[in-house]
Amino acid sequence: MNAGAAEPDLIVRREGAAGVLRLNRPKALNALTLEMTREIVVALDAFEADPAVALVLLEGAGERGLCAGGDIRGLYESARAHGDLGKVFWREEYILNARIASYPKPYIAYMDGLVMGGGIGLAGHASHRIVTEKTKVAMPEVGLGFFPDVGGTWLLSRAPGEIGTYLGLTGQIANGPDTVHVGLADVLIATSEWPALRQALTELSPGVDAAATLAVIKRFQSAPQNGPAEAHQDLIDKAFAHDTVEEIVAALERDGSEFARTTLIALQEKSPRGLKVALKLLRLARPAKSLEECLVREYRAALEVFASADFVEGIRAAIIDKDRNPKWSPSRIEDVTPEIVARYLAPLGDQDLVFPS
Repeated sequence: MNAGAAEPDLIVRREGAAGVLRLNRPKALNALTLEMTREIVVALDAFEADPAVALVLLEGAGERGLCAGGDIRGLYESARAHGDLGKVFWREEYILNARIASYPKPYIAYMDGLVMGGGIGLAGHASHRIVTEKTKVAMPEVGLGFFPDVGGTWLLSRAPGEIGTYLGLTGQIANGPDTVHVGLADVLIATSEWPALRQALTELSPGVDAAATLAVIKRFQSAPQNGPAEAHQDLIDKAFAHDTVEEIVAALERDGSEFARTTLIALQEKSPRGLKVALKLLRLARPAKSLEECLVREYRAALEVFASADFVEGIRAAIIDKDRNPKWSPSRIEDVTPEIVARYLAPLGDQDLVFPS
């Protein structure tokens, strides 16, 4: 590399037996671009074909986190210009999410620091998911007029009780222990243990299986802990068991506890349209037979979101102008009709998401 040349947004290299993927946009919290998505696909193909690569290791550059999600600014500009970045980016990203879930070699995601949205798509479907005392996992998409995508509806709908529904609708942050409890991660370690664990992973032999890889990781794990959301599991299960947002809100209002009031405030800040679409997708995901089934539904809904005013307005208020005062349309939950929600579920014909055979 020439002196002074910028490093690539994705660093791909071999370290011992590990094929390393390092997201390398630390100033942008390693936000995922379309180009990075394509480069990850190429790297995964190469690592799979290389008999000297025992496993894949996903990590993020910098101290702040693995990945804060997709390139929201790029999607915002494309949506405003009625472009097609959403259609292209989400198609390729969701196909990658499914590829990660079925990857034939151990795929280890180091979920230190912030992991949001598209970051969960890269890490949440890994065979081995490691969190730390610094982990902050969230799917805050409903606050952007969107919904938990990248297979988020599949993952959250399989959490114990209704804690996945709670996290999906409120966008609240889960710490390391809660992330394990929800099923978005497997092992909690201290960040101080990571260098030694990372070294041990690079020294594994080609052909190592998932069980042997997990055994190595567990040698470094911290004692089990309870997270703050898990402590409120009973209330969450009771309030979020309903199949309409209106009933969930009413249940929280009846409870009246401090946690219920805080949760209500979080819901009131979200896009009414996003809340209803997200809840519908989470409920449809529960009996789903595969991640791919959920990703197809998410893709249909995502393209409808991309064309909606709420998506542009949500990003404007949160990311562009940062006034935190979005003007949602409709502005009230009760005005989001079943007909509106149905538009997000309609098949796209020959434009539907299709996975490579």
